[in-house]
Amino acid sequence: MLWRKGKCLANGVEIAWEESGSETGEPIVLVMGLGLQLIHWPEDLCQQLVERGFRVIRFDNRDVGLSGAADNGIEVNMPRDWLRSRIGLPIKANYRLHDMAADTVGLLDALGIGKAHLAGISMGGMIAQIASGLYPQRVQSLTSIMSTTNERRLPGPKLNVLMHMSKTGANPTRESVIERSIKFFNMVGSPAYPSPDQRRADMAGAAFDRAYRPEGVLRQMHGILATGGFSDISASIKAPTLIIHGKEDPLVRPEAGRRCAKVIPNARLQLYKGMGHDFPAPLFPEWAELIAQNAART
Repeated sequence: MLWRKGKCLANGVEIAWEESGSETGEPIVLVMGLGLQLIHWPEDLCQQLVERGFRVIRFDNRDVGLSGAADNGIEVNMPRDWLRSRIGLPIKANYRLHDMAADTVGLLDALGIGKAHLAGISMGGMIAQIASGLYPQRVQSLTSIMSTTNERRLPGPKLNVLMHMSKTGANPTRESVIERSIKFFNMVGSPAYPSPDQRRADMAGAAFDRAYRPEGVLRQMHGILATGGFSDISASIKAPTLIIHGKEDPLVRPEAGRRCAKVIPNARLQLYKGMGHDFPAPLFPEWAELIAQNAART
């Protein structure tokens, strides 16, 4: 089994990546969500994909993990710009999700891959949708997991989740960051597939030790806000598309998953009762099989 890692220049940003699986396998690029790193993709899920013949490529988005920063000196003022987004005013940001979609395609260029399957989770699902719509010649199939078309009319996070996300601790320590991560994922996690606190703590600690970059996460969040709705791009997607969403997702509500399935032509929707906004390990074999079946539609 091939396993290698490296860094490359993609769309003008240094991107850290890792891959596993056979070099002759069909490439699938996994696009991570807001503030999370490539190590947050569960090894078990990646192995399930490898066993189904995929060459699995994970990477750190710009501004997180070991990838490069993308600070163009534009002030991030979330309260002000959230209000601007609610009334449809434009927002000036360091980048939008369109730029992150171009990063993903730039990674394909750097790795010498002409066309790949894309699977994105949460913000990564948005990035993957935009990449699939704007670069159809580069995308074989799309899987969008607990994601959205980012339209204003869709319901937002539950209030307790929104309040938690809006607060940041002063002078955070490793311990406080881990504690905050456990609290957040217990808040948004899957009630039918609970994950032990120790497992959440271990992952949060590993992520902190690898790269703790709160300013970059804030720029990513600002980029989502500045992007606004992109249902017109999603509606242009030609690649076979699978939508996976939890019925109990308190962060990206199930209505958002249904909207993706409605907008994207011929998309298949798989809703899970008891699933929230995390990685429910018991579902990995089924997810991997659904992703493989969707890829085979090409």
